[in-house]
Amino acid sequence: MGSIEDFQEVANKLAKDFCCLLIDLPGHGKTRVSCDADYQMPQVALGIVELLGALKIERCFLVGYSMGGRLALYLTLNFPQHFIKVVLESASPGLKTKEERENRVLQDSKLIDRLKILDFAAFLDRWYQNPLFVSFRQHPNYQKAIANKLNNNPSKLAKSLRYMGLGAQPSLWEKLQNNSIPLLLIVGSGDRKFIAINQKMADAVPNADLKIVENTDHNVHFEHPTIFVRFLSVFFKT
Repeated sequence: MGSIEDFQEVANKLAKDFCCLLIDLPGHGKTRVSCDADYQMPQVALGIVELLGALKIERCFLVGYSMGGRLALYLTLNFPQHFIKVVLESASPGLKTKEERENRVLQDSKLIDRLKILDFAAFLDRWYQNPLFVSFRQHPNYQKAIANKLNNNPSKLAKSLRYMGLGAQPSLWEKLQNNSIPLLLIVGSGDRKFIAINQKMADAVPNADLKIVENTDHNVHFEHPTIFVRFLSVFFKT
């Protein structure tokens, strides 16, 4: 539900040592695509790889959050030659079974309907009532973050959810065992669901390191940017 603005503070803190490229996913921020197929994860991933080629970036570090984290893992497993190390914040490899994915598609279709009929501010207020975002709502910059999110187009967010939501993406669990790229998994201590998911990921991947950040839940980089940047800097430099 966000944009590159959500990562601007992190990028500013990293700028001393790293050149940062922030990318809005289709349906978010200022990125525009030509057709519905361009919202699907394989096409989005290919678009990012093509962008790296156009910018003559042969290899780089990769950071992804939530939906962007799922995309980052897809990129890692399908285009490993482009990435040195990868950071996944509050992310997952998707849902394991067809039944789980079908049920999630049904759940997401209800969200899509609400995006279409509700006032967008009301939708966001309802969305962030989710237990995943308790500490996010309590953050002093919460209203500023919501103001940035209101710049998004709800109809395009609906397309992103339809074509790249958790139920729509391919499961990556079976491919995890073939991963050769070092992974840093970051989750908040209050995000019990994603702690469990990421512990399973860490157990499945020998070169994955799990970090749990205290006093936060799903939105670590926003609530604790200094700690988040410290983890990234150490990981990238070692």
